[in-house]
Amino acid sequence: MMRVKLSSKGQIVIPKEVRERLNISSGTFFTIRLEKDDIVLTPVKTTPVDRLYGKFAEQSILDELEKEHAEEIARENRA
Repeated sequence: MMRVKLSSKGQIVIPKEVRERLNISSGTFFTIRLEKDDIVLTPVKTTPVDRLYGKFAEQSILDELEKEHAEEIARENRA
């Protein structure tokens, strides 16, 4: 059994051995539940879509698609 210490900010460090075994890293989300007097942390499994969430927040993908669509309509109307 491993021991960890609660910091003054209410934080704990998950030992490297546990992180590697569970393949978890910085930024991993957990669910937390109480079972009698025990605290149970469970890593939240992420999907590829979850990992991409917010990645393109600074880019105007929709604007580019709308412009491309408008150009296609204009080309079709000229024909």
